[in-house]
Amino acid sequence: MGEFVRVETADGVATIRLDRPKMNALNRQVQLEIAECARQVDAADDVYAVVVYGGKVFAAGADIKEMAAMSYADMAVHSRVLQDCFTAVARIGKPVVAAVTGYALGGGCELALCADVRIAGESAKLGQPEILLGIIPGAGGTQRLPRLVGPARAKDLIFTGRHVSAAEALGIGLVDRVVPDDDVYTEALAYAARFVGGPALALRAAKQAVDRGLETDLDTGLEIERLQFSGLFATDDAGIGMRAFSERSTATFTGR
Repeated sequence: MGEFVRVETADGVATIRLDRPKMNALNRQVQLEIAECARQVDAADDVYAVVVYGGKVFAAGADIKEMAAMSYADMAVHSRVLQDCFTAVARIGKPVVAAVTGYALGGGCELALCADVRIAGESAKLGQPEILLGIIPGAGGTQRLPRLVGPARAKDLIFTGRHVSAAEALGIGLVDRVVPDDDVYTEALAYAARFVGGPALALRAAKQAVDRGLETDLDTGLEIERLQFSGLFATDDAGIGMRAFSERSTATFTGR
């Protein structure tokens, strides 16, 4: 458990909770703590799904004061650490839900992009305002955002640095569901709970197939899918699932 980021686990769902008042600014320490929590929940056998949550504010972005003191040489080194920390969240081999409240700007938006599903509150604001500082997104925004909303919409958000409302974010596919502000975390937990007791190996394989496939051409993506699909026939869960289907019973998966 870090100073500003901690893992809370209950009933098979882990919450990576950011708690750096007032705006959850993502300084180097927070970034490293996020990565450590991501590795922890990925390895935990009792965790089936993960929620990333920041309380009243998801994360308002990087710590500008910390960044402003960095030289090119400093950032050339730190930018790799920054990307690796966020990628650790994207590589969690379990369903990950971002519960977006308040602001998800800059690095906060990039952190939300690392989730599989984004549930936002009605008053949430999202965006990549780095251009207004004379820089560009550096934690995956120029890569993950266009993969999610398309290059034209991503360029609009990155070029202008404007904030988008939850309603607009839903319309362009930046978030997947909008709910009342007070219900965001509850809804995220409820969605994550759907995977508790599920076929963990198949979920991991599905996530890897989709994510890796998006990084390559169709033929290579299909080969990734084929290998993941075939490999699951070596698992106990596949046998359990297919027997349960044949017997018209409910499968009890073991994660093996």
